[in-house]
Amino acid sequence: MKPISRSTFRAHRIGPTLIPDRARVLMRPFYPSTDDIARRIIDRVRDLSDEMVGRLLHQVLGEFGDRHEKVPEFLRNRFIQIERHLGDVPEGSSERQALIGAYFTHEYSPESAALFNPSIVPHPDQSGLREGVLRFILSLRATGEGHISSITFRTGTISAHHRVTVTPPVPLATEPERVPDAGFEKALFERKLAESGMRDDSCRRLLDRLPDTFTLDALHCAILQMRQQAGPTGAIAEHTVRGVLLLAESNYEVNFAPGSHTSQRILFPSSPSQSNGIEDARFVRFQNDDGDITHYATYTAYDGKITLPQLLETSDFLHFKFSTLNGPAVQNKGMALFPRRINGRYAMLSRQDDENLLIMFSDNVRFWQTPKVLVSPAQPWEFFKIGNCGSPIETEAGWLVLSHGVGALRKYCLGAFLLDLDDPTRVIGRLREPLLAPNESEREGYVPNVVYTCGAMLHGRELIIPYAMSDFSTSFATVALDDLLGSMA
Repeated sequence: MKPISRSTFRAHRIGPTLIPDRARVLMRPFYPSTDDIARRIIDRVRDLSDEMVGRLLHQVLGEFGDRHEKVPEFLRNRFIQIERHLGDVPEGSSERQALIGAYFTHEYSPESAALFNPSIVPHPDQSGLREGVLRFILSLRATGEGHISSITFRTGTISAHHRVTVTPPVPLATEPERVPDAGFEKALFERKLAESGMRDDSCRRLLDRLPDTFTLDALHCAILQMRQQAGPTGAIAEHTVRGVLLLAESNYEVNFAPGSHTSQRILFPSSPSQSNGIEDARFVRFQNDDGDITHYATYTAYDGKITLPQLLETSDFLHFKFSTLNGPAVQNKGMALFPRRINGRYAMLSRQDDENLLIMFSDNVRFWQTPKVLVSPAQPWEFFKIGNCGSPIETEAGWLVLSHGVGALRKYCLGAFLLDLDDPTRVIGRLREPLLAPNESEREGYVPNVVYTCGAMLHGRELIIPYAMSDFSTSFATVALDDLLGSMA
């Protein structure tokens, strides 16, 4: 390919800029530091007169009713959760129950600190658009109090002339409901346990009690039965119980209400492995062998100490399935799935060693074994380390991969390289200079001197790049595909 001038292939900043929306809040469970304190709070509410209970609940609903949907229902459900936990909570009237629920609830602003690390895919619904216009879904990492990260969404359109318009988000934010009877395939579950090193006798006997497809409730019942059995043959190791339950609770499904707006939906951490964050989701529109489309996202689960790459999947952005990834290659951050199988196998980019970019293949999207170094730092702006910036994009010239490089003073820049379509272990082109580097207006933020993306998208012959600015806000850039490919050395 014939190189062109550096100024030609640099990405052009086009906006708009998305900043954190502190007015969008969730109602979330809140609990005091001990059960004794919780019981004293309940006793104080129990001692109130019916008139005072009604007055206080009216005040709560008046202050918070317009900020959320179905507030009374949420508060009564919160009371039920407290009752199940403590076991001896007096019933009282429905108003008193709702008021008790209010004392164990708080508002959380998921976007209060930052709105960054975006990923973009075509919207499943492309109806009602003018010719040349594309509707998209943008996922973003939202960070709030305690540096807890969740996934939030925006929608928008790209015009025939590549102008990006983001639809303003609706003011109400909601979390999904967990699917209560989601089933586990025992064979897959057993393989995940084995990959995690859990092969003891207690584990085997527990699995023997379960059918080929089982629910979380069935698992709890099987554990209870084993505990109730007498004698050494019925004993169960508690570390096995914890490990099995941790795996089960980290593989779950959730549903949003069908009538909810895409921008209303928040995927907030709700399993032990992700308790401190769902970070840097890299969404990809994956075409299955039968032509059906699944949207996968690799993300980093963070429990406050350990980071692990995990998998998210959806077909409609209403129903989401969270799955653990397993195998010795499931380490570090930044796994990104190719948008289709290659030679009959799934392919994934990764960075296990915190320095190089690797590639690996698998027959099962949830199990990854042996990565191979694909790209290493080569230019000064990436000497510290290199990683991917989302899933590869298929072009007639090869697989286009956006990368990030870290240089002096931990400055992050975006780069790009090209892989062979049939053999993506072969690098056939690479930018020598950054595609996008932080300018003066983008240097200040939660993490200074960073531009970063978790996934770009082609619109015709133009590459649309949503990107984060210093881990605070998000904007957009574009670059002509032909110019970019022509600049690869």
